[in-house]
Order: sequence, then structure tokens, then C-alpha cells
Amino acid sequence: MTADNEKAAPRPGDSYVQSFARGLEVIRTFSSAAPQQTLTEVAGRSGLTRAGARRILLTLQTLGYVETDGRQFRLTPRILDLGFAYLSSMPIWNLAEPVMEGLVDRVKESCSAAVLEGTDIMYVLRVPTHKIMRINLGVGSRLPAYCTSMGRILLGSLPDEEVERRLASATLEARTQHTLTRVEDVLTRVRQARDQGWCLVDQELEEGLISMAAPVVNRNGRVIAALNISGQANRSNAFDMQNRMLPHLLQAAQSISRMVGTPRA
Repeated sequence: MTADNEKAAPRPGDSYVQSFARGLEVIRTFSSAAPQQTLTEVAGRSGLTRAGARRILLTLQTLGYVETDGRQFRLTPRILDLGFAYLSSMPIWNLAEPVMEGLVDRVKESCSAAVLEGTDIMYVLRVPTHKIMRINLGVGSRLPAYCTSMGRILLGSLPDEEVERRLASATLEARTQHTLTRVEDVLTRVRQARDQGWCLVDQELEEGLISMAAPVVNRNGRVIAALNISGQANRSNAFDMQNRMLPHLLQAAQSISRMVGTPRA
């Protein structure tokens, strides 16, 4: 480990509980690609010893967050309590859902809300019409920020130097023939989204998928989330989608922003 890495790495102490951090790492090893794992697999993905991973898994099992058949471990539905604790502490999502449902009813396309997590966006609410992506999305799902409309809106809320830092640490892969993979090109689109107050991404995440996003801001004008609608290119091209749906999207994002900014008793 280099001196820089040693300086940057968190150390156990009064402000850092290493065992808790390791427990979160174990939870994060489970995903749609690895819904159930052996002890060896959990240890490998978390970077822990088998003994360390076993202690954490058994603790999670005792608490009801993990179950096992004796060989394979899997998360239980109780793990959703951790995510719902965040959602229930943010009244914005309770306010946003009926607005999003109204938007879906008007444009007949799926609508989602997301926040920025490092180099990814994380879905916090989704109102689908029908399945339009090969990727299964739901609350807690992550997608890369660099090639998504919500990601570019959320990145646009950051200073350019922070955007560059995050893009430099991400893997900018060509997910389709349309995907921008140069930091400079993505930064240009992020700046464009910031300046115009909305973003359209045409088939960069997945072939045939077009999405538009707009920011949700709090009473201080800070971007706290992004709202988007997604559609298929074989039903509506980017130009038509922008003309028909952008006004409705902007109106919905502004409605949610006004509610977020209204003091509640």
C-alpha cells in the first residue's frame, strides 16, 4: 500500500467502526448477478477472510437480514428495512410519487427518480408503464452516471473539477455505438445539461432507449434528485420525444421542487 493510500484509507477509531464497515461490504456483495453465495464467494467479493465473512454472515442471519440453506447465503426481504429507513426519512418521495404517476399517465412512458452515489445514480422511486429495458430496475438499482440523463443532470450540480474527478475514476465503457467515452465529451454534455436545465440521452445506455431528465431542487436551489422519462426509439425518436414530452417533464420536476421547498407544519 502506498503512502497516499494509507493516508486516504479510513482507520479504526472513535469515528470509524471497522466491523460495521465490513458488515456493509458483505451486504453489498449480494446483487442481481449474485443473489446467493457461498461463504467462499462472499469472502472473495468482500475482501475478508472466510472466518471474518462467516462471523458477519452469522450475525446478519441472527438479526434476520440473511438466511442460509447450510451452504448458500441470501439476503431476506428484511434487508429492505435499511433502504426504506432512508426513503421514509425523505418526505420528497411521498410527495413525488403522485406527480410522477400523473406524468406517466400523460406521456405514457416510464418515470423514475434518482440521486447521485459516487459515479452512479441510485433509483429511489420508479413508476413504470411497461418493460422497456433489458435491465431490471427498481428502488436501489444503480446505473452509471456518465451515460444516463439523470446522471448528467446530477453531475451538473457539481463543480466542473469534481465532475472531472468522478468521471476519471469511473469506467467509461462503450455500452452502445452511441456512448460517449471520453471525459471531455461527457463533461461537455454535463455542462450543456446544467445550462439548459434538462438533459436528453439518445441510446447511450442501451440500444433503442431514449431518456430525458430534469433536476429536482430544494428551497435553496440545490439539486437533490433528478426526474426522468424513458421511451423506445422505435416508438418515438429523440426529436419527437423532446417536443412532446419535455414540457410535461419540466412541469413535473418543477411541481416536486415547489413542494420540497414549501415548509410543512
